[in-house]
Amino acid sequence: MRHHISHKGFILFFIIVIGISYLVFTLISSIQNRINPPASEVRLLPIPILLEPSVSDGQSSTYHITVQRGTTNFIKELQTPTLGYNGSYLGPVIKLSRGEEVTMQVKNNLSVDTSIHWHGLEVEGSSDGGPHQVISAGSTWQPTFTINQPASTLWFHPHVIGRTATQVYYGLAGMIIVEDDHSKSLNLPDEYGVNDIPLIIQDRSFNQDGSLRYTNNMMDGATGQYILVNGAITPTLNVSSIKMRFRILNGANASHFNVRLEDNHEFVQIASDGGFLEKPVLMNSLFISPGERAEIIIDFSTYQKGQKVRLLSNKKVMMSFVVSDDGLDETMIPNELASIERFDESLVKTIRTIELDGMGHMVTINGRQFDMHRIDERVKLNDLEMWEITSIRSMMMGSLGHPFHIHGTQFQILSRNGQEPEANEHGWKDTVFVGSGETVKILVQFKYRGIFMYHCHILEHEEAGMMGQLIVE
Repeated sequence: MRHHISHKGFILFFIIVIGISYLVFTLISSIQNRINPPASEVRLLPIPILLEPSVSDGQSSTYHITVQRGTTNFIKELQTPTLGYNGSYLGPVIKLSRGEEVTMQVKNNLSVDTSIHWHGLEVEGSSDGGPHQVISAGSTWQPTFTINQPASTLWFHPHVIGRTATQVYYGLAGMIIVEDDHSKSLNLPDEYGVNDIPLIIQDRSFNQDGSLRYTNNMMDGATGQYILVNGAITPTLNVSSIKMRFRILNGANASHFNVRLEDNHEFVQIASDGGFLEKPVLMNSLFISPGERAEIIIDFSTYQKGQKVRLLSNKKVMMSFVVSDDGLDETMIPNELASIERFDESLVKTIRTIELDGMGHMVTINGRQFDMHRIDERVKLNDLEMWEITSIRSMMMGSLGHPFHIHGTQFQILSRNGQEPEANEHGWKDTVFVGSGETVKILVQFKYRGIFMYHCHILEHEEAGMMGQLIVE
């Protein structure tokens, strides 16, 4: 059977006028308030600590996470008010193993509500950390779940109605690494902080006093003047002349990044959102939209000692690598990374049509804005479904498309505009970018019961209503 609610166009002319006026105001205000970090300032790339469990017996573990306020030094001597998990900005990396039973004790030390969504984890709806699992000020949320999915790079962030965008912008985000027996057998670079490095990429703007400047441009969300990597502006990482693995997370509110090395040196992508690709994919640029992850390997053995190479997004510098020593490299990139069981399209039980429309505050899914008290879709446990996701082409300037995320599952991309997806989109995904005018078909199966969100991962679009909820029964 086919579920479809027809698209309703409703963006009016006066919205265009208001939007353009606001953009002009924002541009002028940004120029007046921006500050520039000194060109001579060199910051080393911060490496988030690994969170140690407070209790662990090898099969079950308990982790403590505190949501808190703090101050962080981004520019010169200025101190910036920020939010963080167990620290002042961002959070630790949580490394989990397949089969491990995990208890997360999340304490909210803020004066307002928050939540913590395990983005990419396949868990029951009651443990997902969406807007139904609010953690009120001063309280603790304690979900327990078992990790039952392949090795992958996931993340966590707030998902509370009305505050998600600002809480993420001010620093609430962290990375999850899932390992399994297969990943440990591959001899890939996997020594955390040495040859296996997280790169959480965001963009932020600052006022003259150093405080974060959050501005929703009313069209495509809150973008920033400067790119931050792991909470630092254009940091430097000293590397050996070896193969280095980078776990890239686009943790921005709204910005897309086109990641490439300044000299167009090729690198290899080995994994997408939900785990390894079947084969390594050779590339020299990586497009990554908000919420997506990718694991890449850069081989620095072709560079000379002392050589510097910069990582760019388009023409903007993200960070620099400096080859500091020769190093010993016994790792390898296998020709076969994983065996992915492909969904059989002939077994699809339900086809759903998802239309993403609008910009700014005038956004909808299938002509409707989010209602916490409405279930938009009902899904049967373990049924295979096809979702046809379309980003309606706008007559207004601005929107380039929408990164579409589904909670509680990993899916496979079947086609993009009727064509085979690119090689690096053949793995497991939980977020897919749907460009303006594009239609992406995915095959998806829900293995856990409960209520789950699906939404645009431009956080300002999500909060403006480009979100729905389904129940798996």
